[in-house]
Amino acid sequence: MMEGAFKTGRLLLPTQPSAPLETAEAAFPWLGVGMAILFVLLFLLLLRNFLHILPYLSDSIFRARGSTALDSSVRVSRDRNIIALILILPLLLVVYRYRIYDPAFLRDLPPSPRLGAIAGVVLGYLVLRWALTLWLKPRRRADSYMASYRSGYTFFILLMLLVLPTLGILYVFHAPDTLVRTFFYVELSVVYALYLVRRVQILSLSCRSLTTFLYLCALELLPSVLLIVSAVVL
Repeated sequence: MMEGAFKTGRLLLPTQPSAPLETAEAAFPWLGVGMAILFVLLFLLLLRNFLHILPYLSDSIFRARGSTALDSSVRVSRDRNIIALILILPLLLVVYRYRIYDPAFLRDLPPSPRLGAIAGVVLGYLVLRWALTLWLKPRRRADSYMASYRSGYTFFILLMLLVLPTLGILYVFHAPDTLVRTFFYVELSVVYALYLVRRVQILSLSCRSLTTFLYLCALELLPSVLLIVSAVVL
């Protein structure tokens, strides 16, 4: 009798494992949480320095000599470099969270190692640019040459000032990750194109047209192409 009572039973629970929740993917690892807290503390500490360089940053958007004027001030140039260094932290978190840089060799890594690997790739990119800059540095009249390199710090700050509020608005409206990535790529392309124009203008202050073009290819396009290829091929 007992055996007959259980023959008509049905298993109502799913037999296959459920898909992971999106919130688990979106969650930051402990390393990312620490980086976010560190960024907020450092930015609040240096808020006065940021407000001080803000007019110089806006001047760099509209004219090439704005970047050279910024570099002519030791204090402003130092504050600009420090702010750019701090803003690398939120850049890493954005790249991690929305998979801006997502080559195949990173996809199966646990959260903290993946974030660390992304930081390593960014560091490698920056070191490559710096090494090429030192290697190709002219022996004479290098002021404009180095000012064009350091203008990358300025436009990186401008990029993050555009990206972070945009991501904040999209987050409030629960935008999908694909839309967030699209906005990021568009803003990156616009700021990077403006940066290239400004760098050409600064280099042209002391270089001929052909030399300026060769510098641009070696110092900017080569590292950027290698970064893109690593994301597609690896």
